[in-house]
Amino acid sequence: MHDQINMRSLVLMHYSIALTDGRLIESSFDEDPVEITMRNGDITDGMELAIIGLQEGDSQTLTLTPEQAFGLRDEDNIHDMPLADFPEKLPPEPGLCYSFESPDDDEIPGTVVSVKKDSVEIDFNHPLASHEIIFTVNIVGVNNTHTEKC
Repeated sequence: MHDQINMRSLVLMHYSIALTDGRLIESSFDEDPVEITMRNGDITDGMELAIIGLQEGDSQTLTLTPEQAFGLRDEDNIHDMPLADFPEKLPPEPGLCYSFESPDDDEIPGTVVSVKKDSVEIDFNHPLASHEIIFTVNIVGVNNTHTEKC
């Protein structure tokens, strides 16, 4: 009998994320499977809930709401930043994505919305925020002997 995925599992899986119009956003099916540790932030909480109880060899496809996937857009996540903070070699243009450092030294992606005279409008929402997604998984392996101390 195979282990079932629980909130402490180490999971080896293939996955894909597509929009409901069929556009494929990312997939591991043509590459090596990915390894995730549950409750480690490797996938969203909604994606974790979608695979709980699955075991090696299981596959499923689910449509996740924006709340289960990457959240809803939050207008408070759009900020103006000084134009002088951007590298001269890579000037900001709408649609360009930069990596920013948060106060706790995490890297946060931000997308340029517009460039003004002395500032740049940056959207820190996830690019898939407010989108329903189609989440497909194939579970390659489950390890429940992996434990991390809190």
